[in-house]
Amino acid sequence: MLAFAVPPGYRRTKPRPRPKLDAFAAIIDQILKADLSAPAKQRHTAKRIHDRLRAEHGFSGSYTTVKTYVRERRQRMREVFVPLVHPPGHAQVDFGEAVAVIGGERCKIHLFCLDLPHSDACFVKAYPAERIEAFLDGHVAAFAFLGGVPRSILYDNTKLAVARILGGGERQRTRAFAELQSHYLFLDRFGRPGKGNDKGKVEGLVGYARRNFLVPIPSAASFAALNARLEQHCLDRLSDRLRGHAESIGERLERDLTALLPRPPVPYDTVLTN
Repeated sequence: MLAFAVPPGYRRTKPRPRPKLDAFAAIIDQILKADLSAPAKQRHTAKRIHDRLRAEHGFSGSYTTVKTYVRERRQRMREVFVPLVHPPGHAQVDFGEAVAVIGGERCKIHLFCLDLPHSDACFVKAYPAERIEAFLDGHVAAFAFLGGVPRSILYDNTKLAVARILGGGERQRTRAFAELQSHYLFLDRFGRPGKGNDKGKVEGLVGYARRNFLVPIPSAASFAALNARLEQHCLDRLSDRLRGHAESIGERLERDLTALLPRPPVPYDTVLTN
């Protein structure tokens, strides 16, 4: 009573005993550990683990007991992420898909999205296909929009930029991407394969652009007309003040712009030759 302002109630001094399950806990742990390297759609459910324990190890306990243990173990095994501090002048790039009506025809469009995580400023441009020409042109257009070049850009392992993933995590760049990087002199960085959360800022931008820039489904006479609208949306967003920030996106963008690399006198020629 002296130690607590409010009585804390009953507290366990040791874990609740599970006589039927404890002998099989190590087996379940091994199954869950092996699942980490299996495809997401081919990992064990709690029911499948229960079935295997009964068939292969003579387990006689209930499914509910196994389900509760599996849920607790998965929560403990889940990756923990520390909020990142994003310095000015760095970017993330990704493609997303949406639908639009272009020249009277409903079609799938591919969105080149560049996000500056420090300020949350963005650039979005639509293309008819996610090809190397669009990938290169998206960079050139984004750098012109910003008036400078990010010091580094984080990507997933898109085949537009990565020809091969080598031993030790090194990447062999595609010829076109290596030329683009050599022209603008930015540092490239790549996320871990299958880990979209490594570039969570631009992943969020893709969804934001779909929900806010492309709802209702836009209709435009041409891709040029649609992209003029998208660019205006990016400019209009600069006045927004996101939760947790005292400054608007545009105010924080000033620090990003100061940290950008200068653009070369001549933009990269995105017309590919054999």
